[in-house]
Amino acid sequence: MPRPALLPALAALLLAVTGCTSATETDTTTDPKPAAPRTASPSPSSTSGARPLNDAIRDLKTAPEYTGAYDRDAFKHWNKGLNPGDGCDTREELLLAEAVKEPTKGDGCKLTGGEWLSYYDEVTVTDAGGLDVDHMVPLEEAWSSGAHTWTAERREAYANDLTAERSLVAVTAKTNRSKGRRDPAEWLPPADSALCTYLEDWTATKLRWGLTADTKERDALAQHAKDCPDAAVEVQPAS
Repeated sequence: MPRPALLPALAALLLAVTGCTSATETDTTTDPKPAAPRTASPSPSSTSGARPLNDAIRDLKTAPEYTGAYDRDAFKHWNKGLNPGDGCDTREELLLAEAVKEPTKGDGCKLTGGEWLSYYDEVTVTDAGGLDVDHMVPLEEAWSSGAHTWTAERREAYANDLTAERSLVAVTAKTNRSKGRRDPAEWLPPADSALCTYLEDWTATKLRWGLTADTKERDALAQHAKDCPDAAVEVQPAS
């Protein structure tokens, strides 16, 4: 499933003039996750380092979840994003990057107009306020999968991860809140078209950050991956 990287899009946006230009809508026929206008990239099967989804799932380290108290405040977000001088925070930079029609960026990075496709439920959103920026692997799930041992700096980097396209995604508030902290053994996107992309994104994020998977989670990933024979994952290890 071809999916261009997020970082080049953000770089292009941050170098643009303050007024936003119109963008052509992205064709999401083969991959439901929208992308802002950016240069095309190779499909996963031809991209260096991409592996079949099933192989990537087998790479996940299996371990029981940590059951100690969760502290959401341990994950500082949203911070000033990739460009601290642009007036936008991580959420706003992500919305600029994922818009299928460019919004207008006003004072304080207030976004008006524009259009987004929430790939979880195939809903088109025309008001940035109707979107949540979802952590692909929710903060509480990350905490119980290894992040409770991290430094504060690494947790902040995780919570504001704009350097990999798979870590954050703009979706309808309804689906994000339905998902909550649940893993793929407990929740999957309601749109059938989203399944394979979601499994790729979840697996890639866990591998990127060295997070573990419990047995039920890993078994669910493997079971659902049977419906995605062409799915592939390219992992970008976090620094």
